[in-house]
Amino acid sequence: MTTFFERLADRIDEIDSIVSVGLDPDTDRLPAEVRDADLPRWEFNRRIIDATREHAAVFKPNAAFYEDPDGWRALEKTVEHARDAGVPVLLDAKRADIGNTSRQYAAVLDSVDAITLNPFLGRDSLAPFLDREDAGCFLLCRTSNPGGADVQELELADGDLVYERVADLASEWSATGNENVGLVVGATTPDELRTVRERVPDLPFLVPGVGAQGGDAEAAATYATAENGAGLVNSTRGIIFAGEDADEPFDEAAASAARDLKERLNRYR
Repeated sequence: MTTFFERLADRIDEIDSIVSVGLDPDTDRLPAEVRDADLPRWEFNRRIIDATREHAAVFKPNAAFYEDPDGWRALEKTVEHARDAGVPVLLDAKRADIGNTSRQYAAVLDSVDAITLNPFLGRDSLAPFLDREDAGCFLLCRTSNPGGADVQELELADGDLVYERVADLASEWSATGNENVGLVVGATTPDELRTVRERVPDLPFLVPGVGAQGGDAEAAATYATAENGAGLVNSTRGIIFAGEDADEPFDEAAASAARDLKERLNRYR
């Protein structure tokens, strides 16, 4: 059985792109063309997927934008459509809990290819996810939001910072398990991004923050990929809502934004 990261590396090589396209269909920002559809979020996502699939190494829906009955229906159709298009799906859910709760959360990996996880409950809370040999698990490490430093940069007794310890644990858990662990490290903290890459050259990164958050695209492209060739740089609003400032259909604007980001990142890879 091939791992998710092996499949991801093949996908990246095939399309020459490390772009992750976030699918966060904020209902307040959906264009007029889709608002009267039976499932507006699904119709919006369908057109984004069809327009950007040749540039997307993965599609990354965030679960927060689907947590209502119509939303779950839209997410199910979105995942199916993306995978039918040959593009893996990374669910941004930041899950983890104890015991049976975590096992229930992990059942979503029957439908998607990878997931983001919160490591702060420890290894046992992640076990139902990490035990899935075919799934990718991206652990929050040094996130792109300003408040991430509140906890992630706290110094431990031995001098390490919290995010550094998370990186070390992730590398250990991956090496002693199914080699299916990656890290979420933001492009808005390029020095930390470099530090984590030097510390764990073996782990693929999901690097958010290069779009609307204004993160460092050069650092993101330089450090996202691991030794096995897998790694991702995500943009969400900068791609899917590119049409808000364009004189063209929203899906065509998204395609242009995804292509432009791919080309920009490839200059530094």
